[in-house]
Amino acid sequence: MSKVCSICGKHPAAGRNVSHSHRVTNRIYRPNIQKITIMKDGHLQKANVCTQCIRSGKVARS
Repeated sequence: MSKVCSICGKHPAAGRNVSHSHRVTNRIYRPNIQKITIMKDGHLQKANVCTQCIRSGKVARS
């Protein structure tokens, strides 16, 4: 499954874990992407959408 939101374009971002002793390791922040059926241009279509777009009402679930 693609890790990019088809509505807002949110994608994985790189960052770092920093421990209490300030040891640093690399990590990836992954968005919560769900494969849902949406209505687009009058047709039902499956799309990868982040949960923030679903909750904010940017896309209607079908």
